[in-house]
Amino acid sequence: MEQKKIDRINELARKQKSEGLSEEELAEQKILRREYIDSFKASLVSQLNSIYIVDEKGNKKKLIQ
Repeated sequence: MEQKKIDRINELARKQKSEGLSEEELAEQKILRREYIDSFKASLVSQLNSIYIVDEKGNKKKLIQ
């Protein structure tokens, strides 16, 4: 996710705490948060797919199959 979008998420969160958000801003915030979560999940799955577990016999198994 682009830093610009992360900055916008933070900007909207600060504004929500201080003065509240309009309906359009709430919709934008929801979309940006979903995009951030999806990006985070994809990154995590990618990392987990590269992890192998080695048992006591030396056999390698992917952590996620």
